[in-house]
Amino acid sequence: MKENVNPNLYVKVRKKGYQPSHVAEIGVWHPNTSNVYQFIEDGIRTTLVEPDPASIILIKSKYQNKSNVSLHEAAICDFNGEVELIKRESSSFISTLPNSPALANDEFNIQKSDKIKVKARLFSDFDDGTIDLIAIDTEGSEWFVLKNMISRPAIISIETHGGKYINPYLEYILNWVNENNYQLWYKDRSDSVFVLKDKINVTLLEKMKIIKSNFLIKILSFKKSLSKTFN
Repeated sequence: MKENVNPNLYVKVRKKGYQPSHVAEIGVWHPNTSNVYQFIEDGIRTTLVEPDPASIILIKSKYQNKSNVSLHEAAICDFNGEVELIKRESSSFISTLPNSPALANDEFNIQKSDKIKVKARLFSDFDDGTIDLIAIDTEGSEWFVLKNMISRPAIISIETHGGKYINPYLEYILNWVNENNYQLWYKDRSDSVFVLKDKINVTLLEKMKIIKSNFLIKILSFKKSLSKTFN
């Protein structure tokens, strides 16, 4: 797998002229597809959280000599303990979720062999209040990160949609960002990226691009639904 195959967030942040001092990614999967890959390579302090043992091995192998990287082996939940993880490569998800991309888009049929037990932790256990950029991609459990987050990052990238999938806690997420003085910066095929209003300016052109993105997202969702109907 090629390195730094997902540079979109990094490029956009650099174009804004913003320099984070502490970044975090919750739900890493493969280190080479990480949203914070280039920030790590730049030597910026990084907190990674990942529950899948196979992914943890890859992350440790990649970053074992990086003193700026700390890895926490857990699934972020709203309690401390143990949780069941359904392994689906980049789409692995907590079994108790009402929806996930794998269920919505792939109609994934869960088998007993797909289930493993992993540690469940509150995000506040890992958050020292200094994170200023965070990418959250936990296949449906993103809300549990925000719910217990101490930091108020200038930039929050969070998986909210994709194909037929809509984040099951989207209403809670949108209420949280509104209550905490965030505004939408941009959307792509799966993520919504929010910024603190007093930290990063969203231009009129960027606001207009959000309208276009919303239209394209609806088209992609319709096509996904149509393909499922005729397959």
